[in-house]
Amino acid sequence: MRHRHDFRQLSRTTEHRRALLRNQVTALFHYERIRTTVAKAKETRRVAERLITMAKRGDLHARRRVSQYLFNETVAKKLFDTIAPWYAERPGGYTRIVRLGKRRVGDASEVALLELIKSDEQKASERKHREEAAEAKGGGKKAKKKKGAEEEEKEVAAAEKK
Repeated sequence: MRHRHDFRQLSRTTEHRRALLRNQVTALFHYERIRTTVAKAKETRRVAERLITMAKRGDLHARRRVSQYLFNETVAKKLFDTIAPWYAERPGGYTRIVRLGKRRVGDASEVALLELIKSDEQKASERKHREEAAEAKGGGKKAKKKKGAEEEEKEVAAAEKK
């Protein structure tokens, strides 16, 4: 029986497990979404939510504790400046685990997506930003639609002239 054992060992030594979770959490805060196994995602979620709660405090001690855990100082800055304000009014549940329904090729372990939860306004603003960037680049979907519409208008105008 596993009485009073509340975490997964993930078949690793203590040092290896701690390094793995530090890497996973750093990547989660950097990319805001990572793909990993379900067991690793569940353990990473525990650590990530504790760090976000600590970052919501925003004091010097919290900054030092978070910086001590994360591998990258720019990710720690992003956590305090960007991510923590997203959840100022939220009491918990900052992450989501989405099971992809796939099995990994090497060992057939179940794969999941661990991501930070965002509000609808954040999703809409990010979508708008991506579309603007795609239009500026000239290869976006809207740019293609506009080109197609312009070509159709030219064809219709040519047909009317004939």
